[in-house]
Amino acid sequence: MSINDWFRRKKKRQETAYVRERLDIPGNLWVKCYKCNEAIFSNDLEINLKVCPKCGYHFKLNAWERISQLVDENTFQEIDPNIKSTDFLSFTDSKSYGKRINSAMAKSNLSDAIVTGTGKLCSQKAALGIMDFSFMGGSMGSVVGEKVARLIELGVEKKLPVIIFSSSGGARMQEGIMSLMQMAKTSAALGRLRENRLPYISVITDPTTGGTSASYAMLGDINIAEPGALICFAGPRVIEQTIRQKLPPGFQRSEYLLEHGMLDVVCERKLIKDTLCKILKWFDER
Repeated sequence: MSINDWFRRKKKRQETAYVRERLDIPGNLWVKCYKCNEAIFSNDLEINLKVCPKCGYHFKLNAWERISQLVDENTFQEIDPNIKSTDFLSFTDSKSYGKRINSAMAKSNLSDAIVTGTGKLCSQKAALGIMDFSFMGGSMGSVVGEKVARLIELGVEKKLPVIIFSSSGGARMQEGIMSLMQMAKTSAALGRLRENRLPYISVITDPTTGGTSASYAMLGDINIAEPGALICFAGPRVIEQTIRQKLPPGFQRSEYLLEHGMLDVVCERKLIKDTLCKILKWFDER
């Protein structure tokens, strides 16, 4: 037997053992925490609302997971579910924007990066917007801006408080100036809400950056954030490269922003619904 034959037989035995081991252990049974690197039993993570029981790291939630945790059962009614982005600039990088939209829709089962509607929290009705990072990084394009504006207008019409959960990489570059226009559009809509003396509660999750953080995400009458969330316009790496200095520990994280007066509350996921219910009740009694 040649040395090459021996290596081939050894490799085959190793591959067979690996396949057998994979068959004995069901897939997706364990999840590795991004922060502490601990292996977590998937069921334990689900029971704990996708928060690491070891270090408290808050995993991302998709829009419907967030809604199921927050809204009273069978009270959520989605609005504008079929508005979709179009490739009006014929934008192409490594692939066309049209293909990216179709891929994101298939992956997330959403029409765009936000789900909007009305629902009840502890029997108190509110207009709700939940961003989903799985749709092109939660980027804000013309559809997200339009759905946010329509949600706020519904709040004005129905005299409802508005709650938006943000999770976004910022404005969507594939739509150019149309994405940047959504910053002014959503901010103006919130101005109308304030004129009608209706509350807006912004809940910021990891990450919320760029044009989203520079517009409606930070304009809440009350700004709440989950622990450890990255909240910024430009990221820490960009800032360090620009100013050529090391940034302080925890810079642009929820706790740092709370300490410097840019947030009102940093709230663990398990307490967010109760916190929102108390805030809504307080506004209702005013």
